[in-house]
Amino acid sequence: MLDENTKTVQLAKLREKLVKSQDGVLESIAANHQLSTRDVLECLPEGHQVGVDGSAFVDVMEDLTHWGDVTFLVHTKDIILESKAPVPAGKPAGEFFNFEGHTAIGGHLRYKHCKSIHFVKRPFMKMDTCAILFMNEEGEAMFKVYVGRDEKRKLLEDQIVRFDALRDRLSQQAA
Repeated sequence: MLDENTKTVQLAKLREKLVKSQDGVLESIAANHQLSTRDVLECLPEGHQVGVDGSAFVDVMEDLTHWGDVTFLVHTKDIILESKAPVPAGKPAGEFFNFEGHTAIGGHLRYKHCKSIHFVKRPFMKMDTCAILFMNEEGEAMFKVYVGRDEKRKLLEDQIVRFDALRDRLSQQAA
């Protein structure tokens, strides 16, 4: 863990670097700078990310059920696991948000661990991306949901509209 002075220096260096290019795997950028993934998100240039409180978790998950096929991604130090499918309906029960039914995306999420949700638009591997990152208390991604792509790898326009509308609605509610 970095002391406050070193962290301040690292954050400044990263902000400067990200003005020139936002490309790269967020977790790798974080590791290279000894920062959390949330720190990296917060260093992105204006307009590339908007964060809202994690209390919007259920609202965001409910909205996602109407988007169609997305890429649901879990990234740990050992694996990047992707599933391309619609987000199934779910509901909170105790400490978990439980997906209903048995689809390509399923399981149980500790939704109360979600401290912030970030709507991110940035280039990645020379392509535009839109993703919603659900961040835990440690500043790491619990999971990510990426806007889907068509057969030509172009972002789905209807999902971009939904992404922008959800981001704007939640950020305005927080203001």
